[in-house]
Amino acid sequence: MELWYTEEHTKNVRFSIKVDKQLVSTKSDFQRIDIFESPEFGRFLTLDGFMMLTEKDEFIYHEMITHVPVAVNPKAKKILVIGAGDGGTVRELVKYEHIERIDMVEIDKMVVDICREYLPKTANKLDNERVHIYYEDGLKFVRSKTDEYDIVIVDSTDPFGPGEDLFTREFYGNCFNALKEDGILVNQHESPYYEADAKATARANKQLKAVFPFATVYQLHIPTYPSGHWLFGFASKKYNPVEDLKADEWNKFGIETRYYNTELHKGAFALPNYVKDLINNLE
Repeated sequence: MELWYTEEHTKNVRFSIKVDKQLVSTKSDFQRIDIFESPEFGRFLTLDGFMMLTEKDEFIYHEMITHVPVAVNPKAKKILVIGAGDGGTVRELVKYEHIERIDMVEIDKMVVDICREYLPKTANKLDNERVHIYYEDGLKFVRSKTDEYDIVIVDSTDPFGPGEDLFTREFYGNCFNALKEDGILVNQHESPYYEADAKATARANKQLKAVFPFATVYQLHIPTYPSGHWLFGFASKKYNPVEDLKADEWNKFGIETRYYNTELHKGAFALPNYVKDLINNLE
């Protein structure tokens, strides 16, 4: 007998991974949480049946969501991370010795607890002394913050269910207020490829542009996400992510990465025409 995890990327496209065994299947107050063991991708986490990460390719996502903003503002000292219950974003941020404080806001404590136990490769820095975890709603948390953070990273689930409020103009406006005068916001922005995902991408980018003086997207390739072509949003009060890249300064940190480098950083903002059309069509 063979076991397979299958996710519907569209009504006409399915993605499957062969599974050795299921390690976790439970429900929290917010969502269903499953962890599987697979021969190709190692352990992987799904929430409400949607792929969140695999041990094999999570480094791509987590390096690109963290090192891009830090390379633009390498003097950043205080970071807010919203979501990121698996710990991968925090793991990458902890690599920077000069970062003084990382506030992580995750609505679902059960996700964190399960990832600590079953995904230690991503969750192994959550106990770092600079990391402060708040188990509450990210939208409510950020409302009370003003001029406090250098960088806000929104490592959320998809724009429905528990993550829905993290794609609204109100939320982005609160993030704008929480950031210092040269603050940067980065968030996951879905895929531009399939129609439903592309609509979510366009909506999120439109909301960012309504709030921030500068807002765009950058791309990465991650095999286990729909289409493999994924986007992050980059918004800032001051910085252009290519023109203001501090490549020499970032490279002096000596951060060990498997995907990110400062040449790739510049290339990630060189977008295909269909993506340009998607984010420039603000009707």
